[in-house]
Amino acid sequence: MRYPVFHSDNLGEIEAFLRTAYPGVLIGHTAPRQTSVGLRRDVLGSVTLDRIALGFDLSYAIEPSRTLCLASVHAGGIEYSGPPGRTGDLTPGRMGVLGGSGFSASGTVRAGRYDLTLFDSALLDRLALGGDGAPVRVTAPGPRTPAAARRLADAVTHLKNLAADPAVAGNPLLIATATDYLAATVLATVPTTAVTGPSAVDRRDAHPDTVRRAVAYLESHVREDVTVAEVAAAAFVTPRALQSAFRRHLGTTPLRYLQRLRLAGAHEQLRAAVPGDGQTVAAIARAWGFAHPGRFAAAYHRWYGRTPAEVMRHRR
Repeated sequence: MRYPVFHSDNLGEIEAFLRTAYPGVLIGHTAPRQTSVGLRRDVLGSVTLDRIALGFDLSYAIEPSRTLCLASVHAGGIEYSGPPGRTGDLTPGRMGVLGGSGFSASGTVRAGRYDLTLFDSALLDRLALGGDGAPVRVTAPGPRTPAAARRLADAVTHLKNLAADPAVAGNPLLIATATDYLAATVLATVPTTAVTGPSAVDRRDAHPDTVRRAVAYLESHVREDVTVAEVAAAAFVTPRALQSAFRRHLGTTPLRYLQRLRLAGAHEQLRAAVPGDGQTVAAIARAWGFAHPGRFAAAYHRWYGRTPAEVMRHRR
């Protein structure tokens, strides 16, 4: 969903707007000679995606919370200070992680242009657990490498495109799939406390019965917003034991297996399409949680050896 662009050069209006746009963030300034702020906001599910142009330097202080902010600098710079290991500068072309993990942070945002992507770090907990089953915390100020930063930036761009698409707004499955994709990319590119290796108890629980219970749950919830934690609970094991069981017995992960089930559902719908029924490849892909037609087509071709369009043309 896209919201109207805000723009003002009135300091009072700007201060009021920023307090509303970023609750929990204390914002200050030092009598700027020029004041201007422009902001475009997109929202996809629980993720807020901002493009902001700031015409003056401002200071900020973030209260302890679990809200994470992925900040990309196009022009200007951000100085930030937080817990040990979370202090530094963001310069043009770089991406960093501000706030979140229950720590306070502060710093200065210079006049410039920025992309800010905000979401509750509980989104990470849908896919992973921290040590001792605690919530996942981010432990570094940004992605591990420049390549990881580019991968994360690509994920943010993908969500922006989806948020601007009216067809996505009414599809909860698409929104959940997209936000899980962002969370998975953060976990893969930014150091966190997420624990991926199974414990001795997890390895003991990684048996075929676990897989059977999990598969039954996935098959009965294939069109729903499903998390790894929910599947693990249905199988009576921990998420790590569930992941281990799927890797050991099926050579995949629960979420990849769920994608396979959704591909199978899309395959049957493509085969059942008849002329004049209004069905399109893109519409069928969206109905099964695939927001990007190109990625859907590639995944479909890997599994079925043909493109979705070829299957639909054959049926017609």
